Amino acid sequence: MSISNFILKKLGWTHHVDIEIPQKAVICIAPHTSNYDFIFGQLFAKANNIKASFFIKDTWFFFPMNLFFKALGGIPVNRSKKTSMTSRIAEAIKKEDKALLAITPEGTRQANPEWKKGFYYIALEAGIPILLAHIDFKKKEMAITKQVIPTGDIDKELKEIKAHYQAISGKHPERFETGL
Repeated sequence: MSISNFILKKLGWTHHVDIEIPQKAVICIAPHTSNYDFIFGQLFAKANNIKASFFIKDTWFFFPMNLFFKALGGIPVNRSKKTSMTSRIAEAIKKEDKALLAITPEGTRQANPEWKKGFYYIALEAGIPILLAHIDFKKKEMAITKQVIPTGDIDKELKEIKAHYQAISGKHPERFETGL
């Protein structure tokens, strides 16, 4: 038993991956209502042998924290600059043999019914699936349970993705909203 499995078990959490993890995918993680999501997400990833990169505010990339986050797969993002990274990331993923990118589509730890769509467009442009992952604090459960293949019908597919998360409870449920 890995240390991550041991910690999760001691804390009363269950975790499972119900689908095969492909070599390349965007992992959509919701709800994102607390900084604890990062800790539990990392425990889940380690317990399930998943190595995924993730975006994190560049303000966290100061010495020595930059070394820590980089080692875990962190990619610093300056959110004050309004630049489109979607195409650059999709092109970079296409060039890799393996590329898992974990993204919290809400873009904030506050209630936001207008999810950012970059995760969808990255997957669409790179030609890779979106895996739906959750951290449910009420059930003490973490899982990857579904795969969505983006077709370009974003309204329909985003509605399907949001509906998937309706019954999931974040650490602070009042901070989670799908807009459905």
